[in-house]
Amino acid sequence: MILKTLNNFATDTQHMSAIMLISLLALFGYFFDEQLSQLFIYNRELIEQGQIWRIITGHLLHTNGYHLVLNLSALWMLWALHGHYYSFKNITSLFITSGIICSIGLFYFSPSITQYVGLSGILHGLFIFGAALDVSYKDKSTGKASFRVSGLLMLVGIIIKLAYEQLFGANEQVSMLIAAKVAIDAHLWGGTGGLIFILLYWLNYRLTKQSTVS
Repeated sequence: MILKTLNNFATDTQHMSAIMLISLLALFGYFFDEQLSQLFIYNRELIEQGQIWRIITGHLLHTNGYHLVLNLSALWMLWALHGHYYSFKNITSLFITSGIICSIGLFYFSPSITQYVGLSGILHGLFIFGAALDVSYKDKSTGKASFRVSGLLMLVGIIIKLAYEQLFGANEQVSMLIAAKVAIDAHLWGGTGGLIFILLYWLNYRLTKQSTVS
């Protein structure tokens, strides 16, 4: 029964490698937080002074163990849902794109957020990426694409969640659990990064397909 369940997941290296790397980096950041946090967290003032690496590295650090477990659990749940779309190249590219756009959004449009850590912004981008690809699912055995209502429902659901957070704020219980205010603006900008990435992903796919045909 367990083996049958595992067969339904994308357990080969190409689908798991980027997720495993992100997880390992996040675990490393957690266990060596005392040595790394002051150098790598998203810190608005220090980014203004030129420490631009923080716009990426801050996403790999966490406030406490609960924060880490919540984010890594969500990361692997997304892999369970959409891992068959993942490759090392597209997930690392998405991580960088969504991470940068998330941090830029915070920097220019959320000046009240002076420090930020966590994967949650990028997770929203990853969710949008997987759900968007799931809307038009391509069966490898037939090569035909088919419309999936599940993907559309997930896209609508994440849009509603982001809108709700912007209107009514974050869950206070989650804030207490992670010992920090939930950065809902990071969710918004990380999701925006995921949307921009999927549009670029589709554009590149179409251009590659056209060049192959011609």
